[in-house]
Amino acid sequence: MSAVSYATAQLLRVLPRARIGRVMGRLAETRWPAPIGRAVVGFYSRVYDISLHDCAQKDGWSSFDAFFTRKLRDGARVVDGDPNHVLSPADGRIESMGRIDEGGTLQVKGRPYSVEELMGDARAARRFLGGAGFVVYLSPRDYHRVHAPVSGTIRRIRSMPGDCFPVNAVGIRHVPNLFCRNRRVAIEIDADGGLGRVAVVMVVAMIVGRITTVGVDGPDVPIGDHLFDPPLRVARGQEIGIFHLGSTAVVLAEQRAVGIWLAGEGAVRVGQPLLRAPDAAARATFGPPSPGGVG
Repeated sequence: MSAVSYATAQLLRVLPRARIGRVMGRLAETRWPAPIGRAVVGFYSRVYDISLHDCAQKDGWSSFDAFFTRKLRDGARVVDGDPNHVLSPADGRIESMGRIDEGGTLQVKGRPYSVEELMGDARAARRFLGGAGFVVYLSPRDYHRVHAPVSGTIRRIRSMPGDCFPVNAVGIRHVPNLFCRNRRVAIEIDADGGLGRVAVVMVVAMIVGRITTVGVDGPDVPIGDHLFDPPLRVARGQEIGIFHLGSTAVVLAEQRAVGIWLAGEGAVRVGQPLLRAPDAAARATFGPPSPGGVG
């Protein structure tokens, strides 16, 4: 551990993280005059080496939040069409990927994470025993909309309270149980084709102002369970959430969906296949998916 890394970690522990997040969120949503907007976007794009080629809008954003949550132009990403594949939900970097053991633990950079704590629900977590998970980190330069890694139906979105430690390398290394301590929103998708349930857990970071998702109106997802009856139908690659400022998405898959990894740690894009399920005959050995309803 370097002295700088250690000092940074100690500083993060004493900073008023939630207050900083609220202030940054309000600043990001403040409308700006066009000349200031052009200057800020130009400076930010140079610092983080951002190309606007793939964006639906190239200029004229009304605020920093509008720029940060910019949409992609049609066709900018290829969404893999194989129904046996679990896709990347976001542009970013795979920081960790691996199996979930029978005790419900996923290893992330050598640290154990309880799926039950991550999901905030013991019954929901049991579905992922023996399954797999991967972590996609969205850096300041990335596109910050999150998409469905599989097609299927959403019956519940769960918003959980928590802290807002940074989710960069310093946070992952120095904050125990980081992803389970931070505020997060779990989107549960009952996947088509016998793949079982796939969960996308959106984890906030220190300066994330808020999270919005499909099916939940308002500027943020209120704490608690949001149930959908009838369930929401989503297609693979469809937008399901937005980080208003940046963070991390953790994807969990049931054992029936886990065959071989199609990518390793490193850069990924929305719609890229990351995990291939066994064939239908092999999936049948796990039995039918759980009956309708949450949990």
